[in-house]
Amino acid sequence: MLPEAAHPIRRMADGTVKQTNPFSGTTVWTIPGRANRPITPTGPEPQPIDPEASGAYCPFCEKRYLETPPERMRSVAGVWRYALPAPEVVAGPADVRVIPNLFQILAYSYWHENYGYEVPPPGLRHAEAYLADPLGRDHVCAIARTHALAGGLTEEEWDALGSNEQADRGRSFFGSCHDLVIPRRHFADGAMLTTDLAGSGALTPDEHAEYTRVTLDAAAALYTGNVYAAHVAIFQNWLRPAGASFDHLHKQLVAIDEIGVSMREEIRRVRRNPWLYNDFGVAYPRAEGLVVAENEHAIAIAGYGHRYPSLEVYSRSAAPSPWQMSPAEVRGWSDLLHACHVVSGAEVPCNEEWHYRPPGVEVSMPLRVVVKWRISTLAGFEGGTKIHVNTIDPWTMRERAVAALREARAAGRVADMALGDDCPAEPLRYVI
Repeated sequence: MLPEAAHPIRRMADGTVKQTNPFSGTTVWTIPGRANRPITPTGPEPQPIDPEASGAYCPFCEKRYLETPPERMRSVAGVWRYALPAPEVVAGPADVRVIPNLFQILAYSYWHENYGYEVPPPGLRHAEAYLADPLGRDHVCAIARTHALAGGLTEEEWDALGSNEQADRGRSFFGSCHDLVIPRRHFADGAMLTTDLAGSGALTPDEHAEYTRVTLDAAAALYTGNVYAAHVAIFQNWLRPAGASFDHLHKQLVAIDEIGVSMREEIRRVRRNPWLYNDFGVAYPRAEGLVVAENEHAIAIAGYGHRYPSLEVYSRSAAPSPWQMSPAEVRGWSDLLHACHVVSGAEVPCNEEWHYRPPGVEVSMPLRVVVKWRISTLAGFEGGTKIHVNTIDPWTMRERAVAALREARAAGRVADMALGDDCPAEPLRYVI
């Protein structure tokens, strides 16, 4: 039994729930009466889908592939292909694609000027082959032009550049350190309205597993291609209130040259208690009745100590890095993450944040993801006090999630898993 001071969740006499995140120290309060508020959609009013725009709703759609930087890899029916020439890129749709972000958080110039980073050999070979094809060369020049004009170059200045210099400005995309992983569909199958978007929960468990596998492969490739990357941040912003630029599902993978503040704090806490994840990721939620679902390879809980209502999924794999997990471990973890998105639905803005051990860090950390519902706005109270008001307490979140998953499981929309009180919530298997 934990001493009172060690409890991350405290229920006050009036029903207020005070939470402290065991990994970051974030303080969150849930006030009585706010937990049962309905979740109101925050997006635009639904409109009929224009059938004439099929496959071309946004630059991530299959008929507009050449509006994004050159594709790095794709998956079609489970077969992966890398560095395709432009004619093959536009020859047919991919189930999942990996492309560079057009406007990167840390662009090639950052890595080149600060560290001497160069486009790695596979990227150089891809660039030479891609630019040797007329369609590929035109594509690279068009993307480089879009980027240059957005950066302040005038059309006259661009036109004054020679064709080789225009193409050279696009070579940096072949050494991208900020990639996007994009599934095929913009709208869910059978969609009639513009709000019927193909979010993560609209994918089948098989489709979501492939989306996850490609993401892990792309993250590993960023570490391999850039020895100066201390960490690759993996996240998904769903809908504009959560920071998404397009209403087309995608993950972002961003190489950064230092470990962030929250991760450094988490590492410090794990050094003090190597069993931190077992204690507060599994054992404490189990004692508090917060376990949502479990399978052989992962555990999902109602999150606590987060600024927004959250669900969390912990991998039980002992692999040091996520991309070293076995196929079965990846699939089990993906199935629970997919289930969390089925609970959320396509109309709830949410952030998906991946947490894992950065290479070179000596402590052991299981892969976990936090899915945060962006259904409230941080304001002056939070900014001034650093106390965050979360509108749904963890127990209410758990009840909602378990009820939704029982319906989804009966309808065959999620993979097989234990739910709620049927979960043994066994300890994690990561290596200490």
